Amino acid sequence: MSANPSASNRRTAPPPEAREKRHTISIMVENTFGAFTRIAGLFAAKGYNIDSMSVGPTEDPSVSRMTIVTRGDDQIIEQIIKQLNKLINTIKVVDLTFDSFVERELVLAKISSTPETRPEIMQIAEIFRAKVVDISPRTLTLEATGSQQKVDAIIKMLKPYTIRELARTGRVALKREFQGEV
Repeated sequence: MSANPSASNRRTAPPPEAREKRHTISIMVENTFGAFTRIAGLFAAKGYNIDSMSVGPTEDPSVSRMTIVTRGDDQIIEQIIKQLNKLINTIKVVDLTFDSFVERELVLAKISSTPETRPEIMQIAEIFRAKVVDISPRTLTLEATGSQQKVDAIIKMLKPYTIRELARTGRVALKREFQGEV
């Protein structure tokens, strides 16, 4: 029995990181000078962390789509979305986290290789449906796309061969249109 009987009856709140959830936020913005800077600045000014951010033009060249992955509890994410909607140049903000969506990441990895290890590295690439996009006497450069878990897995498998350089896009995502059964 504990020395303080009331201590065993107390409930402790979970640590903040236990309440935080990873959110994927899609933002449509006017493709104008400074739009990206204002959004990144909002996150910096409020102390919100960005796990990844991808930006690119859409089917309409006057509009860009930003996909931001961030962490926070429901209150923080609600605040982020409200602040994003207030920014000039913002057209639409959607938290995809609770919807069905398609997401992909791209990774380019330059791996040290020798004539002996090259077949092993190429076998890993084949298993992950990665492409060899560059080759030299001492390296192989692979391109892989897929979910965050797939990209993490191929990186883990390639680490023993020495990854010389790595470039990763972060997540891009689109909401699924079809929600029913096939």
